[in-house]
Amino acid sequence: MSNLHKLDLHKLDLNLLLTLNALLIERNVTRAAARLHLSQPSVSVQLGKLRTAFDDPLLLPGPRGMLPTARALALLAPLQAVLAQLEHVLQPESAFDPATAEVRWNLAAADATEYAILLPMLPALRAQAPLSRMAVFEAVPARMAQDLESGQVDLGFLAQEEAPAGLRHRTLFTEHYVLAGRRDHPLLQTPPDLDKFCALEFIVVSPNGGGFRSNVDTALQQLGRTRKVVLSVPHFLIVPPLLAKSDMVALLPSRLLKNALGALRTWEPPIRLPDYEMAMVWHERMHLDPAHRWLRERIMASLQAATHEFPLQMISTPLPSPGI
Repeated sequence: MSNLHKLDLHKLDLNLLLTLNALLIERNVTRAAARLHLSQPSVSVQLGKLRTAFDDPLLLPGPRGMLPTARALALLAPLQAVLAQLEHVLQPESAFDPATAEVRWNLAAADATEYAILLPMLPALRAQAPLSRMAVFEAVPARMAQDLESGQVDLGFLAQEEAPAGLRHRTLFTEHYVLAGRRDHPLLQTPPDLDKFCALEFIVVSPNGGGFRSNVDTALQQLGRTRKVVLSVPHFLIVPPLLAKSDMVALLPSRLLKNALGALRTWEPPIRLPDYEMAMVWHERMHLDPAHRWLRERIMASLQAATHEFPLQMISTPLPSPGI
């Protein structure tokens, strides 16, 4: 926040900070004006005042909108933290009552994450917050920070290693991949060795579509081996039914299969694959919101309640201030 503290706040209209935040998010005067419910000329005038106050152009014309300067990019995180704190200070503190709240939550998750995290939580959520609504969008890691910053998404789920810097996050559990195929698969009656593994026909999940390689193939290549990938699909949930009706196999997150093991058999793969940590992420501006906090707590509670039937490794990432 040091960049903001250097300004003489007695001479600065604090509404200009709201305009600066909108401009840095939208990077377009017209869209920023619509976001602020102001006219485009008004926002242009305010941008001029901001440039004078910060002694920096802040945003420059670019081929696809406006490009922030290095000073503007450095201001974004502390600016949003200041605005979040001001909003919290100015709004009266009120307890969140899930039984009467008409709230909408926007979440971003892959289909396997919906199955492992959201599905166990939804029955209790509907019982405790009957007037609430939830929209689930496809999680796009490359766009997650932007979606959370703009408010299009309230809470996201993705692998910890993909979590954008600068966001609040909580690691939920550690996941690993298992080899899965139909129970009477002729090559899966005993634990497969590397030769048998490479002879199997694989389904690969490619979220971006059309991919036939993954880190598994890189690991095999280092051993001088290859496998046969015969099908690429964009979603996880279609894979278990395909496995049950064919001789194809797949490497899948273990939690995805906890209710599908009647038809399928699983084995640990004969090559070492790294585990990954699943995290939920949210923007600083939502951290103190009572409804958002309640939802995060419900998600954690549902995961903890599921440990008796599916053990989870709970890992908590330290946060700057108390709370989930």
